[in-house]
Amino acid sequence: MKSKCVVLLSGGLDSRLAVKIMQKRGFDVVAVFFKLPFGTGCCDENCSFNFSQLQGIELKVFDCTKGKLFQEYLDIVRNPKYRRGTAMNPCIDCRIFILKKAKEFADKEKIKYIATGEVEGERPMSQMKKSLDIIEEESGLKGRLVRPLCEIGIQGRRRDKQIELAKKFGISYPNPGGGCLLCEKLYCEKLKKIINKKIEFDDVRLLNIGRHFENSEIILGRNNSENKMLEREKGIKIIPKQPGATALIKSRKYEEKAKELIRRYSKKEIREFEVRE
Repeated sequence: MKSKCVVLLSGGLDSRLAVKIMQKRGFDVVAVFFKLPFGTGCCDENCSFNFSQLQGIELKVFDCTKGKLFQEYLDIVRNPKYRRGTAMNPCIDCRIFILKKAKEFADKEKIKYIATGEVEGERPMSQMKKSLDIIEEESGLKGRLVRPLCEIGIQGRRRDKQIELAKKFGISYPNPGGGCLLCEKLYCEKLKKIINKKIEFDDVRLLNIGRHFENSEIILGRNNSENKMLEREKGIKIIPKQPGATALIKSRKYEEKAKELIRRYSKKEIREFEVRE
């Protein structure tokens, strides 16, 4: 019977290669995917599921967009132990959080090794030598954390060797894309205004839509597409009967202010509104 190992699967090229390398080493791989509230990079849950199915491996999903995991993740965004990046991104603390949760799962399943697709020098904060050492120590995985791409001499930001390996293994992979919203300064300016409130995932998700006023208590659509999005959301919707911006508000006390803003941002005169709850 094969020994099991956990592999952190983001769905990108590096983590897919980590899966294949650990399989080649004779391990029965259990993939773990973390659905994060501020973005999971180039691959989503469905993408990772499809890859795991093609490889015939089990997939465990940690949904950090709701419940206790969401609140725990918010805590590290609010108060990271290690430095932030250019905006609010606590990359080292984020990595420690993920590995600690993976360790809890591995311990429960009596699995010794946890592998990642980390490459030294690939990311400026979380994948430099000092950061990698801190992450291994803080996650409690000394002697159990495997970084197979590092072990075969891959380092730096070039992906030539990874692409060559992918061809040898016969696997496809998504192009790098997406990324973490915590690295985006304009998004984080809005997040700072609500981060210390009691918030849910919908609150941070909606920060990426529309114009925000009153610390995001009022959101105005910037175009027809955003108007339609806001009309589908939970909450109070103020919809002009003439062409104009839809507003989503948290409370009736913002109704008149929202109507004033709709008029201000509309090209034509707005005379009547529909209010939906």
